[in-house]
Amino acid sequence: MSADAGSAALELEARVRAALAGVIDPEIRRPVTELDMVPSIRVDGDAVAIDLRLTIVGCPAATAIERDVRAAAESVAGVGAVSVDVGVMDAATRDALIARLRGTRPSGHPFTADSLTRVIAITSGKGGVGKSTLTANLAVALAQQGLRVGLVDADVFGFSIPALLGIADAKPTRVGDMIMPPRAHGVAVISIGMFVDARTAVSWRGPMLHRTVQQFLTDVHFGDLDVLLLDMPPGTGDVAISVGQLMPHAEVMVVTTPQRAAADVAERSGLVARQTGQTVIGVVENMAGLAQPDGSVLELFGSGGGAETAARLEVPLLAQIPLSVALREGGDAGEPIVLRASTDGAESDAAATAISALARDLARRGRGLAGRRLSLAPRDAGANRSD
Repeated sequence: MSADAGSAALELEARVRAALAGVIDPEIRRPVTELDMVPSIRVDGDAVAIDLRLTIVGCPAATAIERDVRAAAESVAGVGAVSVDVGVMDAATRDALIARLRGTRPSGHPFTADSLTRVIAITSGKGGVGKSTLTANLAVALAQQGLRVGLVDADVFGFSIPALLGIADAKPTRVGDMIMPPRAHGVAVISIGMFVDARTAVSWRGPMLHRTVQQFLTDVHFGDLDVLLLDMPPGTGDVAISVGQLMPHAEVMVVTTPQRAAADVAERSGLVARQTGQTVIGVVENMAGLAQPDGSVLELFGSGGGAETAARLEVPLLAQIPLSVALREGGDAGEPIVLRASTDGAESDAAATAISALARDLARRGRGLAGRRLSLAPRDAGANRSD
């Protein structure tokens, strides 16, 4: 090969590698070139041969990654035939990648009081108030705000988040001892429902529940998140106590219905959260009324429960989510209602509008400094003293 031909080959190789930097691994959410998944690119004239090394055997994203790599290479001017040799990383490369992904974070889960991730646990005193449907839609609405969102389905006995997000059959991918969570509508999601048969009844005692929640927080690689939502089981049992122990700095949002009986029980979940040091940021009233064709509102579950719970807990009533057939249908279909928009760009459903407004409010608030260590050191009192 002449010097000119060699220089041209190197230049084309560099342009192909630059194009591949735009290919994102759908699970790890980083460029394949940054993950050492493209160890070599060979150029012969205008023909390009790419070595692609996946993280594990049977990688569920293999087809998509190979397709995107091929398309990126073919988009480079001057490239003719493209071949992609797909293989698997060797153990040393994979171990180095895992170490790099973990970074220098301490042992245990990364969502500590010093983390920049805002943690919001969504609780209710009793079941049947629509807490999981609200959580799933809120997670998607926050992602629509441009935030990086993770969602832990901590309702181990009554897991429903995967179905509500349309990923009931999704399975996490293991890379070494790390678990890569499936993603839906821009949200990274983990649930016990991804590890057991959908018809399985989970009947575990407290220690097993604690270990499950702890593993979700520790072993699942969510990456850098702006917000982590936890869909809590109803009531004030083992999981609520475990989350309080693992993340006493978490914020808590209490969900109730307008019914007085539900509001009375909802208050207790907020009180338990405070006992573990968590901060109750507000109450959301779900099923707040069903709009009628004549413009009136049918209050099937009464009224005032959300405001009463908020007053008792001395926190704001963050939102009132009306009853919505479309919201229920979206949950059954695995299509969050906040994804549906009218042609003018505004949500066509009242429940979607209310949830999106709640997401915008939460996004604006950001995380406070409570519980977070500040990197400040006392000044030497004599440092600025002139002699």
